[in-house]
Amino acid sequence: MSGLMGRRHRRPVEWRTIVDRFRLGVAVTATCVAGLALAVPGSYGVGPVAQAGAAPTGAMACAPTWVTGWQAAPQAAPREAGLAGTTLRMIVHPQVSGSQLRVRLSNAYGGSGLEIGAVSVARSEGGAALAEGTQRTVTFTDEPRIVIPAGDDAVSDPVPLHAEAGVPIAVSVFLTTVPDTITRHSVALQTSYRSGPGDATRADAAAFPDSIGSWSVLTGLDVFTTRPVNALVAVGDSITDGVGSSVGVDQRWTDALARRLTDPSADPVARMVVLNAGISRNRLLGDDPERDGDSPLTRFERDVLAPSGATDVVLHIGTNDIAVGHNAIEVVDGLRKYVARVRAEGRRIYLTTITPSAAGAHGTLGATGTRNSVNAWIRAQGPTMSNGVFDFAAAVADPADRDRLAPQFDSGDGLHLSAAGYQALADAVDITRLSGSPCLGSAPVANVTPGQ
Repeated sequence: MSGLMGRRHRRPVEWRTIVDRFRLGVAVTATCVAGLALAVPGSYGVGPVAQAGAAPTGAMACAPTWVTGWQAAPQAAPREAGLAGTTLRMIVHPQVSGSQLRVRLSNAYGGSGLEIGAVSVARSEGGAALAEGTQRTVTFTDEPRIVIPAGDDAVSDPVPLHAEAGVPIAVSVFLTTVPDTITRHSVALQTSYRSGPGDATRADAAAFPDSIGSWSVLTGLDVFTTRPVNALVAVGDSITDGVGSSVGVDQRWTDALARRLTDPSADPVARMVVLNAGISRNRLLGDDPERDGDSPLTRFERDVLAPSGATDVVLHIGTNDIAVGHNAIEVVDGLRKYVARVRAEGRRIYLTTITPSAAGAHGTLGATGTRNSVNAWIRAQGPTMSNGVFDFAAAVADPADRDRLAPQFDSGDGLHLSAAGYQALADAVDITRLSGSPCLGSAPVANVTPGQ
């Protein structure tokens, strides 16, 4: 078996020391805001994080560089029968343009080695079809094959293929040996494809008779850009994952925000990549890799530190924690810990209020009271301890009943949003508070020669 192992996937280290250093006193009193108040030391401040979005300090600061143009938050999934020995052709949409690509693969949850027999990239022509003349072989340390050990991730060698923002890329991966548990993003809301037996990485669309709705093994795509473009990482649950929107049309709130941030008529300095790190059923306070995914703190390295160019984080989470019975103090304590971790790494962090719901355990009287208490704290204290608060709940609530989604924003289940609802969340983001990409407004730099 040729090829070298990728970088070791590490669980985030224990950050209790850092959290305790910043830890806030909790005081629940009869006069608290909506039943909850927290003492917040002034040391948190509201000023910008120095490392995030700072103006370039020299020519090298705006030199060509790698930027993560697409990523998906992985979770554990059981291997389906017959997967080993087939090829997956997965469709992704990078948000930046550049002359080279790097493919990120993962065996983070595998209990044994993941053997990849071949990988290729090409521009997608729709469905499983490839644009003629664009297919490229992907290598790892100059080898076309790689064995990724259990718990590891791998980043490919640079591939000379020109990417254009918004134009789909097909990544074909021949899976030789697959562990019992595979690393996968289950709710892709994007149609990808699976071949019959054999290496079909260079085959045409006819070799891919089966459609699939997930991204397996593939976790990211890096693009070599002419100048740095900063990235915002949206961390959350099924609301961020886009459940309720249609397949293949990019209607998640992160997609709508990305369109705002790449508007050709907008100031180029405001432009950013938006990376989605939502996992359906995810909870702030609990890890369940196969069912609900790792919590945001557990997956912090993978979500926030691994992507190239990530400067800002938006956290929208908590509805599932409330539905399983966590109280407001517990949820707020989890939010504070996450904020401390992000700020300790020099990133900007933005909190959002939890969207309303009348669905099942999310809409009981107890859950509604807890959600309202958490949201009251976020509105009152969030601006003090974070870089800003985006009021998602107010953006989509029914004016006649603030504890429910407005009918036009409800996908139909009382919890997840329609395309209009996700657009409303994106519109609630004050993009003037984000880092933007200062290098996009700087003097021209030397061009990077595009690949063919």
